Amino acid sequence: MKIVIADDHAIVRSGFSMILNFQDDIEVIGAAADGREAYMLVAKHRPDILIMDLSMPPGESGLVATGKIKEDYPDTKILILTMHDDDEYLFHVLKNGASGYVLKSAPDEELLLAIRTIYAGGTYIQPKMATSLVREFIKQDKTSGTEDQFELLSKRELEILPLIAKGYGNKEVAEKLFISVKTVEAHKAKIMEKLNLKSRPELVEYALKKKMLDF
Repeated sequence: MKIVIADDHAIVRSGFSMILNFQDDIEVIGAAADGREAYMLVAKHRPDILIMDLSMPPGESGLVATGKIKEDYPDTKILILTMHDDDEYLFHVLKNGASGYVLKSAPDEELLLAIRTIYAGGTYIQPKMATSLVREFIKQDKTSGTEDQFELLSKRELEILPLIAKGYGNKEVAEKLFISVKTVEAHKAKIMEKLNLKSRPELVEYALKKKMLDF
């Protein structure tokens, strides 16, 4: 199995590379520090599996990169590796193409099991997170028929939405657009209200579907 690792901490990349390269059936062929670099390595090497950290600067760019990589290189399977037991993000990364979700606190054996499971065509979710996944699926199914209000967004809101989705904070957005932080906060609230979104993962997923994100 040819594998690329994407994590913004060098020591994590090195540690996981040592664990995986010790296996007879696994070879780490590249390591990336952010979503942009992960995309470039996948484009160059076409690995069997990309192990992706969910939270890399700016913000949760692992979620953005997952959607774009699966769209352009669907043959590469993606395993999300994160230090956060974040039920909310679990549903959205799977919906955007990831094949598995493992916590960094998991033992080495579980990481290897997850890799081999998704390589064989399966999906791997840590058992303790399965209940949360089902709960989120049911919630999303109930709201799947809601009307798309994209055309109601103002020009400024269309500028702010992709920046928020990429993970920039309110202060960073304000500096980029030369407006106040309070103005950003007000626009963000309006965007969430108009689009009937409840969380940042939903906002990222929406921006991906509308092709509003790039690297």
